[in-house]
Amino acid sequence: MTLRKPPATPQTPATPRTPAAPQTPVVPPPPPRWAVLAAHLTALVVLPSGLWRIALVLDHPAGYTEAGFEPFATVDAKIWMLTLTVASELVALLTIGLVRPWGEVVPRWIPLIGGRRVRPLAAVVPAALGAAGLTLMWAAVPFWWTYPHADLTATGNLVVGILYQPLFLWGPLTAAVTVSYYRRHRVRGRG
Repeated sequence: MTLRKPPATPQTPATPRTPAAPQTPVVPPPPPRWAVLAAHLTALVVLPSGLWRIALVLDHPAGYTEAGFEPFATVDAKIWMLTLTVASELVALLTIGLVRPWGEVVPRWIPLIGGRRVRPLAAVVPAALGAAGLTLMWAAVPFWWTYPHADLTATGNLVVGILYQPLFLWGPLTAAVTVSYYRRHRVRGRG
C-alpha cells in the first residue's frame, strides 16, 4: 500500500480586502412638535400637587382641618412629602429626554456611560412601564369629589381636588411621547 500525495491545488493570489466603509450612525428624525409639547407638559402636570405638598412642609395647613393636618406636622412626614415632590418632578422631567438629544446620547458628564448612544429599548421599556403605572395610579383622580375627605375643609377638598386633577394626564402624556420616541428610533429597512 502506497501513500499518495493529494494533488496540489493551484494557489490563487490573495485578493486584497477593501476596508469596510465606516458606518455613519443613523440619525433619527426630529420629534414632532406635539411630542415636544407633551413632554414639557408632563413636568407641568406634576407641579400643582408638588407645590401643595411644599405648602404642607412649610407648616401651612393647605386645606386640612387642624386635626387633619396634625400627622403632616412631623419631621418624618415633611421629609417624605419633600422627597415625594422632588422625585415626582425628576421622573416627570425624564420624559423630556425622549425629545431631547440627551435621550439619544448619554451626557458626557455622567460617569462610566457618558457619551454612549442610548439604545432605544433602554428608554422605551422603562418609559412604557412608567406610563402604564402612572395611568393606573392616577386613574381615579377625576372621581376625587366622590370620595369622603373628612380631614379636609370644604374649600380644601375643592382646591386639593383641582390641584391633583392634572396628574390624570401624566401617564397618557408619557405614553404618547414614548410611542413617538419608539417610532423615531425603530429599526428601519427590515425585509
